[in-house]
Amino acid sequence: METTLCFDFGNTRLKCAVFKGRDFVEEKVLERADAAEIQGLLDTYKPDKSILSSVIHHPPEMEDLLRAQTRFHKLNHTSRLPFTTPVGKPETIGADRLALVSAAVDLFPGHHNLAIGLGTCITYNFVNNEPAFLGGSISPGMLMRFRAMHEQTALLPLIQAESAFPLVGYDTKTNLLSGVILGMAKEIDGIIEAYALKYRNFNVLLTGGDMGFFVPHLKNKIFADPNLIYKGLYAISEYNNC
Repeated sequence: METTLCFDFGNTRLKCAVFKGRDFVEEKVLERADAAEIQGLLDTYKPDKSILSSVIHHPPEMEDLLRAQTRFHKLNHTSRLPFTTPVGKPETIGADRLALVSAAVDLFPGHHNLAIGLGTCITYNFVNNEPAFLGGSISPGMLMRFRAMHEQTALLPLIQAESAFPLVGYDTKTNLLSGVILGMAKEIDGIIEAYALKYRNFNVLLTGGDMGFFVPHLKNKIFADPNLIYKGLYAISEYNNC
């Protein structure tokens, strides 16, 4: 059974998932992704394949190591994908969005799917049953909203997200928690309902580091999976690293 390393380098964290065949085994959070750290992963897991999704400027030597010691693929707009991308400029589609859509198509083939990623930004990604990735929308993520209110005002503090808060906030902190988290939950539900007016039957997939704050507040039925991007990267790796 082959081992695959799936690297996901976002604006907040550098992460790697280990797969044995199609099975997700574990996640590793990286500190620097420099040559020593990447070589340590290679020595530990001895992977057959690897794939990198990156939206940052990462150490270039890591690609050299992965290319030399595995069947390596770097996700970009020229990658072979399990769907078409009939958009104006496919080269501008974020690697994280391509991974989300790939996971949706792999998990629910032949269906309309709305894949939602909760990260630095919220991304809404709709792929139809052909399958064709039609696009979607992007809005500010949770931390970005907390920071914006702190940085663009004189007195509002920067707070940490918490799961327990009332609908009617009783102090500044709980007002901010209610406004951001419940506001985002209502936004997500509203977007889902807008899609429902146009597409009767579709799956809703939700993932991202902030997912746990919102799932209890969503009224629509969703498929929540914290490893969705990794599963999409694995699917793309299989398309490109056969």
